[in-house]
Amino acid sequence: MNEIKFYKEENFKETPIGEIPKDWEVVKFRRVAEVRPGKSKLDVNIKEVAFIPMELISEESVYANFETRPLSKVSSYTYCEGNDILLAKITPSLENGKQGIVPSKIPYGFALATTEVFPIICENVDRMFLFYLLKFQRFRKVLEGSMRATTGRLRVPKEALLNLKIPLPKSFEEQQQIAEVLSTVDEAIQKTDEIIAKTERLKKGLMQELLTKGIGHKEFKDTEIGRIPKEWKVVRLRDKAIAEIIMGQSPPSSTYNKEGIGLPFLQGKMEFGDIYPSPTMYCSSPIKIAEAGDILISVRAPVGDVNIAPHKLCIGRGLTAIRFKRNIANNWFYFYYLQKIKSFLENLGKGSTFKAITKDDLENLKLTLSPLKEQQKIAEILSSTDKKLELERNEKAKLERIKQGLMDLLLTGKIRVKN
Repeated sequence: MNEIKFYKEENFKETPIGEIPKDWEVVKFRRVAEVRPGKSKLDVNIKEVAFIPMELISEESVYANFETRPLSKVSSYTYCEGNDILLAKITPSLENGKQGIVPSKIPYGFALATTEVFPIICENVDRMFLFYLLKFQRFRKVLEGSMRATTGRLRVPKEALLNLKIPLPKSFEEQQQIAEVLSTVDEAIQKTDEIIAKTERLKKGLMQELLTKGIGHKEFKDTEIGRIPKEWKVVRLRDKAIAEIIMGQSPPSSTYNKEGIGLPFLQGKMEFGDIYPSPTMYCSSPIKIAEAGDILISVRAPVGDVNIAPHKLCIGRGLTAIRFKRNIANNWFYFYYLQKIKSFLENLGKGSTFKAITKDDLENLKLTLSPLKEQQKIAEILSSTDKKLELERNEKAKLERIKQGLMDLLLTGKIRVKN
């Protein structure tokens, strides 16, 4: 990026969309861009096309992704071309920020996208500047307010987009410089995302290797839960020498509060994080209590998620606490073990409409039991990947806050840029 200097704007004018610099203008969207017309007929000789479903339009990335589909399998679509901006027009995709630019390198130079997007052609505006304007909450909220119900779902009318009033620096160069600053932050976020994804793959591989093969074993045996090291055992969770199972029980709702009276209270997995939960409610008369270090399992739909209690908690009927005996079992080892078998725990859930895991299910759950020192070593290795993930996720959150702050300053002209 070329060296860009920032300066604070002092001269503003009042407009229908708020204060903007005196040398900017307010224009309707239709003056700088248009929604690409549809195309009903395609070359019949084309066998496969690039298709962009809503799930491949990110809430964070700049560019949309595509998959190759046989043209004969695409019955309805929105026609778009390379470098078009795709803006979701349906709830909740619009509110969630789904928006992306069609990659320029696509087969035949065009793509077919979900019918729930506007394909936007930029005419008298820098494409990336307009991209960030549409990402800016102030203008997205205006579009959200224009949504109307059609066939049961809320959608933004095309006219509402075309009549959207936006601020526009008269200098094309300034538009590019604003976009360049925001793109630089986006690139840093993308790099952080790549590190997070790589670390998550590493953790998954380590969990598969260490929790089934252990460390340094040469001999293995087949068991009812798979192949494990010869010296490991298979035990049931009901073995009192291994762990204690504390099924949650919801106290009277009259004892709930947000004033910090009593113990932090968790009814289910709603406040679960990656490792620790973040309760927002308290209970003045707890019935079932989880101690610090207990493993928390979600036992009522959705089932199978696990967290660790960071301190003493009151737990409701949606959770169970597993208290492993420290002289034989490492709670962090079993936290990762239960993470690994999440799909199995999900399948334990009974009930056609509201799945739940019973105490009997948990008591009969079969686990491996390895030497305590080996458990501790495995837990330390896996914990190091979680620490790396936490650092990178915190870095990403910081970059996203910086980006939001810059958007508020640069897209309103409070802070100006120049070479």
